[in-house]
Amino acid sequence: MFDLVILGSGSAAFAAAIKAADHGAKTAMIERSTLGGTCVNVGCVPSKNLLRAGELRYYDSHREFPGILPGRTNLEFTRIIEQKNQIVRGLRKEKYSDVLRSLTSTKLFRGDARFVSKTRVKVDGINVDGKRFIVATGSSPRIPSILGIESVGYLTNVEALSLREKPASMVVLGGRALGLEFAQMYSHMGTNVTLLQRSDRIIPEEEPEISEALHNYLEGEGIKIKTGVQVKRVYQAQGQKVIVASANGREFEARGNELLLATGREPNTNRLGLETVPVRLRKDSAVKVDREMHTTARHVWAAGDVIGEPMLETIAAKEGATAAENALLGTNRKIDFLPVPRAIFTSPQVASVGLTEKEAHERGYECACRTIPMSKVPKAVVIRDTRGLVKMVAEASTGRILGVHILADNAADIIQEAVLAVKHRLTIDHIIDTVHVFPTMTESIKLVATSFRKDIDQLSCCAE
Repeated sequence: MFDLVILGSGSAAFAAAIKAADHGAKTAMIERSTLGGTCVNVGCVPSKNLLRAGELRYYDSHREFPGILPGRTNLEFTRIIEQKNQIVRGLRKEKYSDVLRSLTSTKLFRGDARFVSKTRVKVDGINVDGKRFIVATGSSPRIPSILGIESVGYLTNVEALSLREKPASMVVLGGRALGLEFAQMYSHMGTNVTLLQRSDRIIPEEEPEISEALHNYLEGEGIKIKTGVQVKRVYQAQGQKVIVASANGREFEARGNELLLATGREPNTNRLGLETVPVRLRKDSAVKVDREMHTTARHVWAAGDVIGEPMLETIAAKEGATAAENALLGTNRKIDFLPVPRAIFTSPQVASVGLTEKEAHERGYECACRTIPMSKVPKAVVIRDTRGLVKMVAEASTGRILGVHILADNAADIIQEAVLAVKHRLTIDHIIDTVHVFPTMTESIKLVATSFRKDIDQLSCCAE
């Protein structure tokens, strides 16, 4: 009988196992596929590696720096994929296999897990009994119901990371983080990319100013983007995938050698026998949990993508550790999701934390907002990359920072100061009073805060 049984081996599962080991719990981990889950194998790690490769190739021949002539960088696609595979294998060994080996109180079981009673899961014929359970089985690509989709060869993020040859053209369905990253990744590598988005703008959860600006930057690099699209059917003709769709009442066709589905992810809950426990699911098939990661069953917790949005590696780890602590110690620890940051690793990057202006109004705040273009940030001017903007959402009466939203080079790094501001309920004056290094892109946070109080065009570079 194990103290804790963890279904899955991704970020949430490993955080839970490490927390359990800290408390000396006898733990079982069950994995039906590749150790490490989505992030290291077919998510963050390989995609960011290939994004960087594409950036090096594209921007070498599209320089915006007088005195440096554009180059003609050759990209050997098969070697790019192999070096990506080496990094994935290395990190999977170092951060997962080796870590698991160091957790002497944790035993790994390989195979499909299914609850056969409230306290027992069967793993390919082997019974694994536990006092408490954590469901951390992750998610899989969602395949939309489109006429003809089953007869047309399509890619998900899994296959798109391991193609043998670079496609000449590609159609991407989906204009959120995954779709945008893969669209720009392949565009930078030389593929002609068309992106189709169902809503009226890309990344519709982000601030409208950021959606519009990024849309323009991507189109400026040659990516064809259509929004407000309704896909009707797909078929294959002359070696190409053909997507028949409509937008603004007009029917059109989009063609590509490859079709990438970036239409979201769905929780892996359908083969677990959760009804036996029973553990209740939401309408979107995600496991229903409270802020303590507790399911509707007294002895079962859940964490990571399997509980739904936000499906992020970092919050999955936080959820996993929280679930394990609450399961083993009964500490009733809760997670505050407001200061959880998110990022999209396009170029320029998108990074956000806290509430958007719309969300702040919906929650009843009387808010004040300021937006400045990156052209107002000295470091951006110095390095000749002024693409983007930074927007700050604050409570009008107190100046408390409710949200920060950035489109800029290295936005995912810049956002960390804003994360602390939202988490610790700091005000715009706290940021203004903090000395920043000059010149840095992070000064954008101070400048947008200062813009609530002064006209920043009337300030010197390092003004208080």
